[in-house]
Amino acid sequence: MNEKEQEVQGSYPPWSRIPSVEEMAAEVGIDGAEFLRSLQSGLEAEQLAEKFGVSRKTIQSLYDHFMHYGAGSVMGGD
Repeated sequence: MNEKEQEVQGSYPPWSRIPSVEEMAAEVGIDGAEFLRSLQSGLEAEQLAEKFGVSRKTIQSLYDHFMHYGAGSVMGGD
């Protein structure tokens, strides 16, 4: 292991605090549970944007976050 790798290894906590999709949805005035139900029902991004009164870009961001991280976030380590 080189010096740079040694410096980086172990310098971060063993957990992350990424906001859940429900927290992110709440920040833009969307009920997170309803957003997830709407995704499950198969609504398209344009339909979701219209339903929740936000931009398609906002919906796409929430969708991408959900697909990458899932519904929740990691709160602790070990």
